[in-house]
Amino acid sequence: ECFKWLLVFKYSGVAVAQRVVTVQSGPLVRTEGSHVTILCNVTGYKEGVEQDFEWSMYLPSAPDREIRIVSTAQPNYAYAVYAQRVNSKEIYVERMSGDSAVLHITKVQAKDQGLFECYTPNTDGRYLGSYSARTNLTVIADSLMVVAPAQTLSKVEGDTLQLTCEVSRTTLQHTHLSVGWYLRSPEDAAAPPQELVTLSRDFVLRSGGPYRQRMAAGDLRLDKTSATSYRLTIHKLQPVDQGLLYCQAAEWIQDTDESWFAMTRKQSDKTQLRIQPTDRDFSIQVSTERRSFTAGEPLELRCTIEAQNVPERFFSVSWVFSSSPVAVVGPSAVPVLGPDYVDREAAGHMTVRKESANVHLLKLQHLHPEDAGKYICRVTEREKTPTGDFIDRSKRSRNVQITVQPLKSNITVLLFSNSSEVLEGDVIQLICSIHSTTGPLSVVWQWTDKQATGLALEVASVDRDGTVWHSPSYRERSSYGEIRVEKVRADTFSLSLYNALPGDEGQYRCTATEWLQTGTEPELNWEKIGEKSTSKTVTVKTVESSFMVSASSRTPSVTFGDSFDLLCLVKPRHNPRVPTSVTWRFMPAGPEAGDQDQGEFKDLQLLGLGTRTTVDRSHSNTNFRLSVTRAGRREAGKYQCTAVLWRRNYDNSWSRVANRTSNLLGISVQQPESKLRVQKTNQSQVYLEDSRVRINCSISSQTSQDSQHAVLWYVRRATGSEADELLLRIERSGAFEYGAYADEERLRRRVQAERLSPRLYVLTLNRAENSDSGTYYCLVEEWLSDPDGAWYRLSRESSGFTQVLVRQPEIRLQVEELESNVTVEESASIRLGCSIPSQSSRDSRFSVSWYVERSEEEDNEPVEEERECVFSIGHDAVFGNGNCSPKEEPGPNSRLQFERMTSDQYSLTIQGARPTDAGRYYCHVEEWLLNPRNAWYRLATNNSGFTIVNVMQQVSTLQSVVCSNESLFYFVFFYPFPIFGILLIAVLLVRYKSRNNSKSQEGKNGAPLLWIKEPHLSYSPTCLDPPALSLHPGSVD
Repeated sequence: ECFKWLLVFKYSGVAVAQRVVTVQSGPLVRTEGSHVTILCNVTGYKEGVEQDFEWSMYLPSAPDREIRIVSTAQPNYAYAVYAQRVNSKEIYVERMSGDSAVLHITKVQAKDQGLFECYTPNTDGRYLGSYSARTNLTVIADSLMVVAPAQTLSKVEGDTLQLTCEVSRTTLQHTHLSVGWYLRSPEDAAAPPQELVTLSRDFVLRSGGPYRQRMAAGDLRLDKTSATSYRLTIHKLQPVDQGLLYCQAAEWIQDTDESWFAMTRKQSDKTQLRIQPTDRDFSIQVSTERRSFTAGEPLELRCTIEAQNVPERFFSVSWVFSSSPVAVVGPSAVPVLGPDYVDREAAGHMTVRKESANVHLLKLQHLHPEDAGKYICRVTEREKTPTGDFIDRSKRSRNVQITVQPLKSNITVLLFSNSSEVLEGDVIQLICSIHSTTGPLSVVWQWTDKQATGLALEVASVDRDGTVWHSPSYRERSSYGEIRVEKVRADTFSLSLYNALPGDEGQYRCTATEWLQTGTEPELNWEKIGEKSTSKTVTVKTVESSFMVSASSRTPSVTFGDSFDLLCLVKPRHNPRVPTSVTWRFMPAGPEAGDQDQGEFKDLQLLGLGTRTTVDRSHSNTNFRLSVTRAGRREAGKYQCTAVLWRRNYDNSWSRVANRTSNLLGISVQQPESKLRVQKTNQSQVYLEDSRVRINCSISSQTSQDSQHAVLWYVRRATGSEADELLLRIERSGAFEYGAYADEERLRRRVQAERLSPRLYVLTLNRAENSDSGTYYCLVEEWLSDPDGAWYRLSRESSGFTQVLVRQPEIRLQVEELESNVTVEESASIRLGCSIPSQSSRDSRFSVSWYVERSEEEDNEPVEEERECVFSIGHDAVFGNGNCSPKEEPGPNSRLQFERMTSDQYSLTIQGARPTDAGRYYCHVEEWLLNPRNAWYRLATNNSGFTIVNVMQQVSTLQSVVCSNESLFYFVFFYPFPIFGILLIAVLLVRYKSRNNSKSQEGKNGAPLLWIKEPHLSYSPTCLDPPALSLHPGSVD
């Protein structure tokens, strides 16, 4: 339907405007306490009707609840929370036009933060468009701080002023700062402040109108010296700068419409500035040391300007002599000379310069008699008026009368030398100093012998203009630079003879002549006004006369790897013109030098000692040092140095002067003192057989970190050994070498050597035997590498002794010793027990034998009892392998039955007791153990207590009756045989199948086992206990 209305409006040509209300787009970020304005505008309404505006807000905590603030149509529109502030005009609406209004909050508060809505009531009679608009207001804390100290300053016109202002803020939003300095006039407090210079928010410097030109000239500056510091600098203060100075800063934020808004502005404390105007007057004073001179002396006149702030004022100085201009020096300090003084200044006889801002100098080097007269200084100041015009003010000094007396020569000549005795090759230096001079000088140098008997020979001369001339006798030598003549100063001359020769010895004379220039240009003449001379004797000492060479060393004996220095001292001190060449020679010690070269010295270069030998010399070139590093056997021997003295001629050729050889130096290179220390604690250790024996060898200290060790393990048998036996040797390279003792005692497989650390070695004996008992110790050899890379043994040291005792297990075998009496009837069974309550080892095996002792009487006299072996079983569980052999052989008719209930319970049963079986029975137990070599040995034996057995005889039994009657015997035993034969065959057939099983039970060595009582024999080869056996008579077929 709306679409149809639009089509109607379009085709009918009717234009309908829609109401549109707009406000500033947000969010608007403002600081607490600042003045906030929000513009609201409405368009699209019926013309000619004034629009009303109603303002409301919505808090972030209650976005749906409207809070009314102010209205242009309703006076009491505001809610209570804003009513007081509206009534006090803290919040009001300013109408800009009929369709535009601005909301003012003069002092915004933090609680004002929220969504502000501008609503315009409908004035068209119908609703079309929007009637309200909203924007978001964010209120933040005001963190802007502007700090400058309040002070009072007094300055003088032309001084420089510097003030610093600290501006900071902690706003989280992106803001800009503008900082400016302002001046408020002290006379008119109501007048607006004068802007000096401001750094805008866009980092652009600008200044107020009157100060724009001063900023362009560099007299006004604003510098940001740190993140928060702004420094104002004003050069050349003027009286108009007086007043109250303060710093003002504003914090700006950019709204969403890209316009900038100053959220807050703050000012610092004010600085009271007072400026004292300067005095523009000045005075002139001309000074000189004296006013009376002699011709040829220099004259110095100084014109001093006394005024305030001279460096910033423009002065011109004019020198006038007897009404004639001498020179003019303008503000630029460039002198303009008078016509009579141009040539004099070009010749260097006149100087005009500005020594400082207020001192000007006029200097005449050589006064002439015509220079006598009156000298004045005229000063002119040029000053610029405020209108831009220039005015000149001039002043002149008082007259300075200068008198110049004619020249008379009063020169004195002094001759100095660097030494009256010069070593050959050194420099002969003579200084001729002339005093009380007034004019130019010329000097002539001459030489004669020491007695001054010969003619004087001219060496060189210096003209009054400084030109040097050499005589023909010395011209060639001087051409090589051996003779040098200089004019050091106007009154000082020098003569230097380099590489002094013995022929240079003699007297040297300096003759000085003083000259005076007379006349004027172009006719100038020189007049000789005086001449003086003096002489000096110089002795040249030949180098050969004092040439000596000696060798010395502070370390005649060193150890391997150390360094030593040998010094070759050459006297006299080194002279570059008479240098010394030094050669070190060496004779090795011992056979290393070879038979052919034994006892001969050779140059070190020929021996090829390598990079361990260096040669250098001191700065004075009198000490030549031979340095040997990491000395070894090859460096031991005798050293000497040979020095050759050379003379360098002036034509750069060399002449050999002398040759000297030093004393001999013997250097011995020894092995370092050993610091090897091995732990020497003696100790005793007890082990059981088959245990692991560990013996430590600890090195507590060694000579060097690079030391290597060879360790030898020795053993000393307890008895019967003449010398200690070598068990094992560990080379420094780690290789093992077994000793003969290890082979004899078959220790190779059981001995083990380890190096747990560079200083800890361990010897381990596995499965120790009783024969391993003895005293063990290690012998440590310390090896070091000499500088040539060869290894040598430095020392040997043995450790403490470790007494090792390997013993068998403690004997703890016990057999029950309880005695008992047993009485049985004839043909009954006799049961004999043997109990072992304690054994030495859990691995023990037992051999058990039963003995019987019977006593017999002959002719009513007692006979010594005889012991008879009844039964025995060995530790290997084989019958008859015990410590005795029983009389009764095993077989089917045996009456003995043996049983082993547990590992420590044994029993023997004698069936069918007979009267002859009576006696005292006991069991004999042997304890056997397996040694580390897997051989059985007997550890202990013990007997049980006695069991006394009595057998009672029977009277007239059926057996006895049958056996006594022959007929009855046959009847009983013969006739039943056929019957029993048939039964026996049947039994044999049944047992035929079990025959093989019975044969497998035969014992070792062909001895048949007794019948096993139990149907099966359970025996595990891994079980340490022997099997339990139950045996019956007649078990063997």
